[in-house]
Amino acid sequence: MLYLWIKALHIISVVCWFAGLFYLPRLFVYHTSSKDAASRERFCVMERKLYRGIMLPAMIATLVFGIGLLSMNPGLLKGAGWLHAKLTLVVLLIGYHHVCGAQIKRFARGEPGRSETFYRWFNEIPVLFLIAIVILVVVKPF
Repeated sequence: MLYLWIKALHIISVVCWFAGLFYLPRLFVYHTSSKDAASRERFCVMERKLYRGIMLPAMIATLVFGIGLLSMNPGLLKGAGWLHAKLTLVVLLIGYHHVCGAQIKRFARGEPGRSETFYRWFNEIPVLFLIAIVILVVVKPF
């Protein structure tokens, strides 16, 4: 029963983390296209609060509950290629998360960001991660 509670909390954490991963790059698009200092400052505040208040705690909770699941069922690590692939994607997703955090710091320092088009494409990266991770977990292709 405890395992199922931890699994539910893991899924909830993942959903919250991905909500932030989907929305933050969209804020970057709006930030880049804003013309006045007041708007740029407002986007800095929104980005920082989203990152620190939602995304970071959700990422940590996702990792804690995921490690909890693995510690309760360590046999999953043997011969489960799908899990190794998923964990590799999670590590890459953590990297993406930190790249977003670095961009927030650049905006806060007043440095210009990349183009609006760049951030529109950058916004699609977590979608690809989500598709791959869900397929790996549900279908377990290898």
